[in-house]
Amino acid sequence: MDRPSLDLTSAGDAAGRLGISRASLYAYVSRGLIRSFASPHDPRQRLYALDDVEALAERKARFRRPAVAAATALDWGLPVLETSIARIKDGRLFYRERDAVALARTATLEETALLLIGGLDPQAFDSPSPLVKDLAKDLPGPAFGPHAFVAQAIRLLSAPAPKETRAAEVATILRLVAAAGSGADPGTEPIHRHLAAAWGAPRACEPIRRALVLSADHELSSSAFAVRVTASTGATLRNAVIAGLAALSGPHHGGMIERVRHFLEAPRTSPAPGFRHRLYPDGDPRAQALLEDAPLLASDATTLRAVESATGERPSIDMALAMMERAYGLPAGAAFVLFAVGRTAGWLAHAIEQRGQATLIRPRARYVLAEEEGRDP
Repeated sequence: MDRPSLDLTSAGDAAGRLGISRASLYAYVSRGLIRSFASPHDPRQRLYALDDVEALAERKARFRRPAVAAATALDWGLPVLETSIARIKDGRLFYRERDAVALARTATLEETALLLIGGLDPQAFDSPSPLVKDLAKDLPGPAFGPHAFVAQAIRLLSAPAPKETRAAEVATILRLVAAAGSGADPGTEPIHRHLAAAWGAPRACEPIRRALVLSADHELSSSAFAVRVTASTGATLRNAVIAGLAALSGPHHGGMIERVRHFLEAPRTSPAPGFRHRLYPDGDPRAQALLEDAPLLASDATTLRAVESATGERPSIDMALAMMERAYGLPAGAAFVLFAVGRTAGWLAHAIEQRGQATLIRPRARYVLAEEEGRDP
């Protein structure tokens, strides 16, 4: 692998910063916690990524201060639970050890859901979902954006449901969420084809498929955490997905796509939303995969180049989805629908995994005495 443009340090310096032996340093490397590279001056010498060393040193310091570790864990901090669904490593996203970008080249959302959940009947999506057919008859039409779409999806998921097998329940929930965005029953048609047809955008069929797969999961996002907290109480899969939808609608999560769309409609000089992702210092690979062949509007391509040139920051999936919506003439707000429908597969996987762990997620709060206002000192 080519040596990236990052700061490197020697084994002695890395071990000294961490307060460990060289043997322990090599163990950290083997576990993927610290990246190492051959020295350009001496191939027999290894150099170590300084960012990784400093991040690990900070992590060790937090563990020595439990109160600090707990307080920062929920803010892009230390891992707070275990999962086998997805992970982000070395700037890449993996679904159960499958590279998500590579998977998105051919997989459907249904196939991705089977992969993420694991253990389901492979024919889970081969039969229609009677409940979806019945409920879709009364839909006023497709709903878009974080408010109308989420409201319609929650209404569908809140309807009384018959008892189903786990596989049938998963298929029903995924199709109900898709129906909220299409206004119709997907039947047994792959969801990407169903949405493309419902939106009158046949040439966007393959891009829609890729977008759904690349949106399917992202480790412990805010919405996935909401899903897991809800599922840990013993709530139904439907209610867990409802929690995910509510969290996704916020402007700092899936609702960011709407902010990006408004920015693209009227670019301005203030900081552009939808650029840079904290988990991908070298760029969001999902965004790159979605944009590489997209026929971007000339104005969007100009904005993309201008922001990257001025800031050095690359687009996140929020920007990519918004630009894709505009490139293929999809209805305004369709990008959010793609994100939500795709992420439903991951939410189902998280809810099922959490229920299998049979533990209640119940963190503690650290009480802080509020300053009394309006009193003389």
